[in-house]
Amino acid sequence: MEPTAVEPTAVEPAAPEPAYARPSHSASVPAPAPAPAKSSYAALVSAKLASGALRVFLVVAALFWLLPTLGLLLSSFVSPTDLNGGGWWQVFTAPSRLTADNYERLLANDTITGSLLNTFAIAVPATLLVLVLGSLAGYAFAWLEFPGRDWLFLLVVGLLVVPVQVALIPVSELFGSIGLFETTAGVVLFHTAFGLPFAVFLLRNFFAEIPRELLEAARLDGAGELRLFATVVLPLGGPAIASLGIFQFLWVWNDMLVALVFADSANPPVTVALQQQVRQFGNNIDVLAPGAFLSMAVPLVVFFAFQRQFVSGVMAGAIK
Repeated sequence: MEPTAVEPTAVEPAAPEPAYARPSHSASVPAPAPAPAKSSYAALVSAKLASGALRVFLVVAALFWLLPTLGLLLSSFVSPTDLNGGGWWQVFTAPSRLTADNYERLLANDTITGSLLNTFAIAVPATLLVLVLGSLAGYAFAWLEFPGRDWLFLLVVGLLVVPVQVALIPVSELFGSIGLFETTAGVVLFHTAFGLPFAVFLLRNFFAEIPRELLEAARLDGAGELRLFATVVLPLGGPAIASLGIFQFLWVWNDMLVALVFADSANPPVTVALQQQVRQFGNNIDVLAPGAFLSMAVPLVVFFAFQRQFVSGVMAGAIK
């Protein structure tokens, strides 16, 4: 009897397990919550700076810093008799003591009015010469090729560390030999010479950031170096030049040491004229107070008149 062959039975595949039947590990464990972002130190500082208490403190500090200016302004409108009997703060309780007689006496004082004109005669040329010569030299050091350019620029930078006091005696002897001692021209030349190193250093670094392609395009259009300097470089460097002009004017206007040594003693600038009035402070307070305020008001007017250019120059230099 032959054995019968047993046919293999087909094994049916197991049905796929439903998705909900198998527990998911990711579903059973909740996702971790994102860690809170840590506040940076800059954010904490910014938050403190924005606080109201600090703002109040800054306002009080600014008012305290402006207190001498306010006192000088009010003193210029108070008569010497009232000043000797009290102080400038008495005008808050007695506003009727304010008077313009001090300014009338100031305009009648030829020494003070002449010194203001002499200061303008010194500050304006010294500022313009520094701007013109510094711009030309800065452009040359930035974009012109000539032998020894880098060494000459290093020499200019080295002149920045030379103090004014070192040059007083030798320059006095030099000016005396050529007839410039105690002249307005001598004071202007001295301020120009000591203002040029900083001007060349500042403007050279600013002009060097101008794109080379812009200058090459102007040269291809047939522009010479002077035309390129006047039509391309100067407009782009306007903010830096304006900032330099403000600094130079303030330095020259407020200078006393150079004016005391080199200026004409018969026609001094305002700083020297006011210093001469200090010797008779008790008698000339009615002239000294308005004169000092006017000498301080002129730089403030110049600064606020060119404030936008000054801020643009500072921001451009910071970005570069």
